[in-house]
Amino acid sequence: MAVYKLLSEEYDEIDYQLIAIHTTLEDYRLAYFINKNLPVLFSKSKNDVSIKSNAIETQFSRFVYEDENKDVTWNLVQNKNDYSQEDFAINTGLFTDSKTKISTKIYLIPEYKKVDYFLKIENNLSTSEIENTISVLKKINKISTVYTVSVDNIKSKDNLIF
Repeated sequence: MAVYKLLSEEYDEIDYQLIAIHTTLEDYRLAYFINKNLPVLFSKSKNDVSIKSNAIETQFSRFVYEDENKDVTWNLVQNKNDYSQEDFAINTGLFTDSKTKISTKIYLIPEYKKVDYFLKIENNLSTSEIENTISVLKKINKISTVYTVSVDNIKSKDNLIF
């Protein structure tokens, strides 16, 4: 019987670029403005990005555009998500039998907690196309900052597999 081995080096190859976006816009509004300013047509994905962190599973919204002419896939993914859980606590005193709501923030890429959204571009665009994309994104009114992120520095790369 033949034995097949998978080498981890085969999966370490990075074939995407990551752009960080800081904005106060909701995800659907950001996708709308990007669609207006770039030659893309984002649509809401049926498959959100699911992450399990400290026994808490959460979903991050995702918008996708597949450019079949250039064989490039664009993903706009939320980085921050609030997780709320009601906890029934038995207290003594004034707030007896009160429910408390515990809220925590969960991040897709915890190393970049200040980033609101990531634009993941698969199958690599040229450097000039990435720079052009960033300059167009910077012109959108409600976007504060846009910059590329070096994927080599990210420890939680597994969260970007979708």
